[in-house]
Amino acid sequence: MESEFHRIKRLPPYVFAEVNAMKAKARAAGKDIIDFGMGNPDLPTPAHIVDKLTEVARDPKAHGYSASQGIKGLRKAFVNYYQRRFNVDLDMNKEVCVTLGSKEGLANLASAITGPGDIILTPNPAYPIHPFGFIIADGAVRYLPYEPGPDFMAALDRAVKLSVPKPKALILNYPSNPTACVASFDFYTQVVDFCRHHGIYILSDLAYAEIYFDGNPPPSVLQVPGAKDICIEFTSMSKTYSMAGWRVGFAAGNPHLIAALVKIKSYLDYGAFTPVQAAAATALNGPQTCVEETRQIYKERRDVLVEGLGQAGWIIPSPPASMFAWAPIPEQFKHLGSLEFSKLLLTEADVAVAPGTGFGEAGEGFVRIALVENKHRIRQAVRSIRTFFGSQGALKNFDSKRAANS
Repeated sequence: MESEFHRIKRLPPYVFAEVNAMKAKARAAGKDIIDFGMGNPDLPTPAHIVDKLTEVARDPKAHGYSASQGIKGLRKAFVNYYQRRFNVDLDMNKEVCVTLGSKEGLANLASAITGPGDIILTPNPAYPIHPFGFIIADGAVRYLPYEPGPDFMAALDRAVKLSVPKPKALILNYPSNPTACVASFDFYTQVVDFCRHHGIYILSDLAYAEIYFDGNPPPSVLQVPGAKDICIEFTSMSKTYSMAGWRVGFAAGNPHLIAALVKIKSYLDYGAFTPVQAAAATALNGPQTCVEETRQIYKERRDVLVEGLGQAGWIIPSPPASMFAWAPIPEQFKHLGSLEFSKLLLTEADVAVAPGTGFGEAGEGFVRIALVENKHRIRQAVRSIRTFFGSQGALKNFDSKRAANS
């Protein structure tokens, strides 16, 4: 017997699946696909972090169940990081929880705090777990503009006035995935003041805090006085230390929200493998030159990509932070939409990107380009895209095939 399950029915078709299937087929046919689609770091985890992992893994005592909230040494290392980086003091027992990456933390918090029909506010476009973590938990989502500023605040005010019931929480993500937008401390101050007045929780995703290129380091919402009254913030080791597969992240802030997350996690997991947590503590406590080097590599890749595509006729904004470029589709291809344009790039230029609609309705007209190939490969992709753009027949052939299949 087959039936549709309630929560699965609320999830739309996975927009990336079609591009991923085409990518796999092309590679199986021997094509060299340059993959900017998934934000999967290609840089190696720094050696001293791996060394700590192997050292602790050799201890037989480290192979039992770990601590769901996180081992003491890692929580203490994270508290020290927040004090050092943001001048924010945290109680490691009441205001910190280690997560299996920020994605797991957000999804489990959604499950912990969301009831049927609860309204959650999130920018659109957004990283998919931001809306769908709450949709899976039977919540309802209302979308806001993604750029921090007056339009965002006006939309937030309208959402509170017009939503029934009143929104429970607001999700923020700066530096943003996918748009690379960065928020200022003044913006955070406005949002915190507004949400404190209306009794709305703020859930901040700060996964890209250390991947920034121009200007000052991105702030934390917890730097705003009184923010911990309503705020919880999620961070991750994935991009900062090239530890995406290790699955280590953190939640920090409001004790009530942390307690809810800790309680639900206690039913679901025993925490990350202890050697992984010990290595993560070494990353936070150790020399940070590896972070500076990673930041510089992404900056150089960004510059090669933006300059090269600009010379090819594809003008894209230079991202100030994150490991992504949010690229408007060139004018001559806009009629295709982001999914069809992504497929066209794959078939005609052997370059994979993420269609903007995978991040929400407002992502139409854009593709996300991840800086996860080295400079040589980026230049190769630029040459291939330039050649494709110069081929007058490619788009006509694609449009003809598209019309025939419609």
